[in-house]
Amino acid sequence: MSVFAKKQRIDKVLSHMGIGSRSDIRKQAKQGLITVNGKVVKDSGFHVDPYGDVIEVAGEAVRYREFIYLMMNKPAGVLSATEDKRDRTVLDLLKEDYARFEPFPVGRLDKDTVGLLLLTNDGKLAHELLSPRKHVPKTYEATVDGDVDAADVEAFARGVELEDGYVTLPAQLSILGREQGEKTVSYISLTITEGKFHQVKRMFIAVGKKVTFLKRVSMGELKLDESLPLGASRELTAAELALLTGSGVESAE
Repeated sequence: MSVFAKKQRIDKVLSHMGIGSRSDIRKQAKQGLITVNGKVVKDSGFHVDPYGDVIEVAGEAVRYREFIYLMMNKPAGVLSATEDKRDRTVLDLLKEDYARFEPFPVGRLDKDTVGLLLLTNDGKLAHELLSPRKHVPKTYEATVDGDVDAADVEAFARGVELEDGYVTLPAQLSILGREQGEKTVSYISLTITEGKFHQVKRMFIAVGKKVTFLKRVSMGELKLDESLPLGASRELTAAELALLTGSGVESAE
């Protein structure tokens, strides 16, 4: 953020950070609980540089952020949406400290799909990551009923025709292993550079096979933190965010 950031009213800054309502902050200011650069500020309309000034409330430093960037390990059974009348959404899983920033999921994972989901309130970054022109790669690991073989690898590399006639962009399919019993089960990794509805499942249907488990493990250069429990989320590190704002959103053409 530029050192020339626009100054804002301190009650606006603190309410954005969830310190309280503007009336709450006005009371705190009158009580002498708010300091800016070590000096007590009793006027809740006082203007501050939220990034440059040192703001404290009751002795606790306030680190201002306009945007929030979260990695979630999405579990099955919840929707990648901001609200739904019947089902839980990924926002219902967030801590209040995160939810108050009103983030939204960047793209979507099917209800039964697990793994990496990015949530943010930064619309510009979300647009960059989702723009069809950018071809941001997304990698999935899946369990597939059937014997995924070299012919499928070649077909995916060319692009497969879905049931509606759409031919996908070339995709990188790798066979991780297989189990053979009453039926053959294959374990695969797939990297695609577009995001059509139910695309991974539809691609395997196109070659006569069925996905029974699907997990997204990376988006651009950002990889899922495998230590993050299902349903949990955390803020991206500075290095992870740099992957998205740098090479992670460069065109793959």
